[in-house]
Amino acid sequence: MPRILAIDYGNKRVGLAVTDPLGMIASPLETIHSKDLVAYVLAYHQREPLRAIVVGMPRTLLNEPTDVTSAVVGLLRTLRRALPELPIHELDERFTSRMAHATMLAGGLGQKARRDKATVDRISATIILQSFLESPLMREV
Repeated sequence: MPRILAIDYGNKRVGLAVTDPLGMIASPLETIHSKDLVAYVLAYHQREPLRAIVVGMPRTLLNEPTDVTSAVVGLLRTLRRALPELPIHELDERFTSRMAHATMLAGGLGQKARRDKATVDRISATIILQSFLESPLMREV
């Protein structure tokens, strides 16, 4: 069965997470450089068919755009053009980095591991994906 891919976009790094083949469990996948993202997603879709993509939409606590929001909007446009057959969803990503740090702490990761931004990005993408799996948007996939 096709998987669902989640993207936690940043100007330098992008955290990725993916579901299991049954689409029930979200797991961290990889952290890549943002300039390589579209090529990576296209190649991944060739290897492992996707049934949807979920992109975290960065907003401030006051629900205003952040410095990364415009880049994410551009990414959404690019992905929708490159993969018109796939539903591409946006999901509010406020608090995901904070939740990722709390998850790492609860999981017993040491301070050095918690400072690794690539790990935080992967876990943030996993939280975005898990939130999507539990949301009403999942019924559309």
